[in-house]
Amino acid sequence: MDKIIRKEMISNSPEETRAIAAGVAEDVKKGDVIVLTGNLGAGKTCFVQGFTKGFGVKEIVNSPSFAIVNVYSGKFPVYHMDFYRLTGVDEIRAIGCEDYFYGDGVCLIEWGERAVNLLPARRIEINFEMLDKNTREITFENFKY
Repeated sequence: MDKIIRKEMISNSPEETRAIAAGVAEDVKKGDVIVLTGNLGAGKTCFVQGFTKGFGVKEIVNSPSFAIVNVYSGKFPVYHMDFYRLTGVDEIRAIGCEDYFYGDGVCLIEWGERAVNLLPARRIEINFEMLDKNTREITFENFKY
């Protein structure tokens, strides 16, 4: 059985969150699925922006709330998903997200807990908790950082 790795970090600003994410981007590999959880405004999209910048993406990165999936070119493809507007597993399955989970890139999934039954068992989970206006506790599970 794999050992669960858990680490907590504190970010005191959006810039710190982006820097943490850029560090994470250095260590991912093709096929990694990263599930981002936390309340609205907790820092998930900010994290994705730092991750993609650290991953070599030149495009502007925004939340794909309406598009559901944005694809970016970096070291290898980055699939940024947002399941906030989706109503259930059947809807997530219908838009073909599972193909991305086992593709040739890395998946970053905001509100991924809505698809927990579809997600690969081997995944990285990152939770964002707002401690105050600027401070976030970022908890990593199953990732060595």
